[in-house]
Amino acid sequence: MKDWKILFLFLGIFLLVFWLPVESTNFQKSFIEGFALLKEYAREHVLLCLVPAFFIAGAISVFVSKASVIKYFGAQAKKILSYSVASVSGTILAVCSCTVLPLFAGIYTRGAGIGPATAFLYSGPAINVLAIILTAKVLGYKLGLARAVGAIVFAVIIGLLMHFIFHKEEERESEDKKFVALEEAQGSRALWKNTLYFASMVGFLVFINWGRAGDASSGIWVLIYRMKWIIGGVLLAVLAWMLWKWFKREEIEEWMDSTWGLSKQILPLLFIGVLVAGFLLGRPGHEGAIPGRWVASLVGGNSLWANLFASMSGALMYFATLTEVPILQGLLGSGMGQGPALALLLAGPALSLPNMLVIRSIIGTKKTLVYIGLVILMATISGLIYGLIIG
Repeated sequence: MKDWKILFLFLGIFLLVFWLPVESTNFQKSFIEGFALLKEYAREHVLLCLVPAFFIAGAISVFVSKASVIKYFGAQAKKILSYSVASVSGTILAVCSCTVLPLFAGIYTRGAGIGPATAFLYSGPAINVLAIILTAKVLGYKLGLARAVGAIVFAVIIGLLMHFIFHKEEERESEDKKFVALEEAQGSRALWKNTLYFASMVGFLVFINWGRAGDASSGIWVLIYRMKWIIGGVLLAVLAWMLWKWFKREEIEEWMDSTWGLSKQILPLLFIGVLVAGFLLGRPGHEGAIPGRWVASLVGGNSLWANLFASMSGALMYFATLTEVPILQGLLGSGMGQGPALALLLAGPALSLPNMLVIRSIIGTKKTLVYIGLVILMATISGLIYGLIIG
């Protein structure tokens, strides 16, 4: 049976190569768009977004006890606390759908329940305060408010549904996790030292990626944007001092090993996903294999199909932080309905093709498909309801 699978794989690859439309101008442009998006992703998101996120995730794997993660985010943890923290994490992190993945992997592998972990996974990129403010400013306060409320509610409901669907499986695993946590030795550093250590890294991730607040020229957002390199440099200096004073060499080496392990697991899948997403959908302002006019024509009005298509399109597209707003501005100008616009805003920033590939490698195919399905379904329903209210 194994040989038959290999034979069909070879046959499929042969037919794909045989009929590859390399002479097509559209295919050539789409191929270039794939690599152009990958280049843009590498330049703008790897060094300042992903690399700090990998170091934070590696630190979680090494320095955060499993007992603590299970206590606050495990399957048996108090839901009010775990889901409250997980659902508003995006207000602090302000990361994109790919940058949140190492952090998600870190807490999940340390014992977080699938419910709080997926609530965190959704909220990280979805509840970005600056993105919500920009949405309200550019696309209207109603859409901005609907996005803010919808994203927080989504995070909680998706997390609770994931817990409900997979709770039996988690109950079987929870006893083993508790046993491991009880055996785990406590660290030698004081809690406040570990807290400052993590705060310096999270602060660096947040401030160094602080975006410009539209065309505003004053206010706290702009002040932080202008000073972000100074703030980032100070936080790095503080982190270096803490590592020198408080950490043993063996601990730092273990941290580096954990960070490298997560990087090897996640980066190849992310790059493949970004390349495919760029080939199919292109970059903002550039078309891929799927023409932009097709998308615009399919999301007009407030039908079930328009909202579903907007949700599915958003789930496949890769949105860097804040780029969803100008993209939606263009689509709304091309006739996109208000309902589908909200559906895309709720599904798009939290999901992407690269994001899906990595999630599958962390929690498995079944849980990934259920998570994707819940995001798309809830975004579709929310778009329909919002479209009816706005009328």
